[in-house]
Amino acid sequence: MYIFKEIRTLQQFLEAEKKAGKKVGFVPTMGALHQGHISLIDAAREQSDIVVCSIFVNPTQFNDPKDYEKYPITINEDVSKLTAAGTDVLFLPAVAEMYPEGVHGEHRHYDFGYLETVLEGAHRPNHFQGVGIIVHKLLEAVLPDGLFMGQKDFQQCMIVKKLLDIIQLPVQLVICPTRREEDGLAMSSRNLRLSSDERQLATAIFNELIRIKENVNQTPLDELKQNAILNLEQQGFQVDYIEVADANNLRVISAPIPESMVALAAAKLNEVRLIDNMLL
Repeated sequence: MYIFKEIRTLQQFLEAEKKAGKKVGFVPTMGALHQGHISLIDAAREQSDIVVCSIFVNPTQFNDPKDYEKYPITINEDVSKLTAAGTDVLFLPAVAEMYPEGVHGEHRHYDFGYLETVLEGAHRPNHFQGVGIIVHKLLEAVLPDGLFMGQKDFQQCMIVKKLLDIIQLPVQLVICPTRREEDGLAMSSRNLRLSSDERQLATAIFNELIRIKENVNQTPLDELKQNAILNLEQQGFQVDYIEVADANNLRVISAPIPESMVALAAAKLNEVRLIDNMLL
């Protein structure tokens, strides 16, 4: 596996590969890799000739500086996992490489419309602007044919789809299913921050999403959501939201629709904020 820390040398390498007719698949990550990330690498491997993974903890998408400081860094383990998975290229830039203008410098503003006003957008102001900034920068550095992301970050996937429309890059977005632990907990780098007791409790979010899915056509949505919030709060969670939305545009709905629906949840367990979703 080749490791590049500079955009210039990464692009020189990839340009040669592309001239040889090779298709590039790209998996952007913030490290602390788990099997969910590796499943994205596997998907990229199946559909590409060259698989590029980036590890970059992006400061502009963190609302809470403490959250940024506490984000788990496991680079040695990450390199081992990527090598074992057959990753061709790891892009491992410093903050100064991705933000030569400075983290607090002038950045482009993206019009994501309604998508950044609800759910994560409502609870984490400017978070998706930070996502847009770094994904745009990474895409321009790699210029991949395919971009592989996980459904666990459902709203982020929709933001990136909108971003691709805005910046008009010919990149195919491939959204892969959420990978879960055996007890249903969605795999997440933040799970590393859970204590053993918190880790056992964390499955409650998945259980509430299952309950919504099983009862969505029998019980009013407002009742389902309120019950889910109450159940989580009784177990010690601070709930940001439990919502059911149209999976095509993330419009929050008050009654079931026959097309595609998604239930989305975000809740804090002490210091760790967990998100999950489930197609209904």
